[in-house]
Amino acid sequence: MSAEQILAPASVRLGLPSMTKQEAIRLCGEVLVQAGAATPDYIDGMFARELQVSTYLGEGVAIPHGTNESRQFITSAALGFLQFPDGIDWDGNRVVLCIPIASASDEHLDILANLAGVLMEPEAAERLRNTTSVDDVLALLNSTEGN
Repeated sequence: MSAEQILAPASVRLGLPSMTKQEAIRLCGEVLVQAGAATPDYIDGMFARELQVSTYLGEGVAIPHGTNESRQFITSAALGFLQFPDGIDWDGNRVVLCIPIASASDEHLDILANLAGVLMEPEAAERLRNTTSVDDVLALLNSTEGN
């Protein structure tokens, strides 16, 4: 499955206001539900996962996702991309990008590998944190596909 199928332009939200971690997780889940990738029950699984282990990755990025038990509420693989320029307090860490995941299998792993590659390039990571263009996000996250 290609990045274009997993990360739809409608699932990219830029320039969002700062909010609480809980509000951000709920919004991340709503993006996945609106994408048709999960039922609302999946959001509860996202909160449950966060109680088990923080989904903060570092470098201002969190990847909210559900527990293994909540995979039953996933209907298709999808990612979201939510940008919070003013940051969110994520248990003492500052998060600027939330990338929610819905995947009942390994379909999302290539996309996450691409994301990791982009985030390891300081200039590209800075562009993702500051862009105002959905097309820019899609281009950056799809740029390493096939490598």
